[in-house]
Amino acid sequence: MKDLPQIVYVVDDDDAVRDSLRLLLKSAALSCEVHSAAREFLAAYDPAQPGCLVLDVRMPGMSGLEMQHELNLRGAIIPVIFITGHGDIPMAVEAMQHGAFDFLQKPFRDQELLDRVQRALVRDTENRARLRHTDRIKERLATLSPREREVLDLVTQGKANKMVAGDLGVSQRTVEIHRAHVMQKMEAGSLAELVRMMMAIAPRP
Repeated sequence: MKDLPQIVYVVDDDDAVRDSLRLLLKSAALSCEVHSAAREFLAAYDPAQPGCLVLDVRMPGMSGLEMQHELNLRGAIIPVIFITGHGDIPMAVEAMQHGAFDFLQKPFRDQELLDRVQRALVRDTENRARLRHTDRIKERLATLSPREREVLDLVTQGKANKMVAGDLGVSQRTVEIHRAHVMQKMEAGSLAELVRMMMAIAPRP
């Protein structure tokens, strides 16, 4: 499936800010969509659409922080760059703690915004590639039988076949057969690769 082109979304209740940012982004050959309110954006937004979001912290109705919270609840991974006024730094810090990509304090230079947008678009590409990778791992995982899954869990904990056999009450030969099936179904070339796959979908503390 061909990837969708990236879009830079601008959500700001100030008409002049929206217009100037749209012109700036278009001058840098970036696709852009603008919205005047958080709820308007949320009603139209598709989480499958790649891109990034330039978001004003202070807006009437739903604030930028509240919109970020709603995006987080929806599992949206779009990188968010907050635009903040002078008195909004504590809010910007809170936004970063909740996963915002960056924040820019007004007034800012055009190039500053463009640099951050480009970095956010790179981050979005990386995030989506990682998600596709973990989705494929989960699909392979779903093909394992319950016993194969038990063997997988134990061998990726570093247990030798003999110990796995003892834990499961089966012969070592049975474990070897299950282990071979696991490697084949998971498309893993080595135990290390298998461990990396499991860490990708459930990072260990």
